[in-house]
Amino acid sequence: MPEENLHVLKQELITITEQLEELRGTLKDMEDLKLDIKGLKLFLGGVHPEFKKQFPDIMKKIVKT
Repeated sequence: MPEENLHVLKQELITITEQLEELRGTLKDMEDLKLDIKGLKLFLGGVHPEFKKQFPDIMKKIVKT
């Protein structure tokens, strides 16, 4: 019985480790997207100054959806 429990625990640890690695990759992707969005905001704010004023309202509409 103890060997069986140990095997189940090992399998659970493997599953948790795999899920953590997947989450780590997702987090990295999200951080990359965050930087991309910041860059786009800076670019658009420079090319279209009215964008700086409109952006907060745009985000409010998006968050409500």
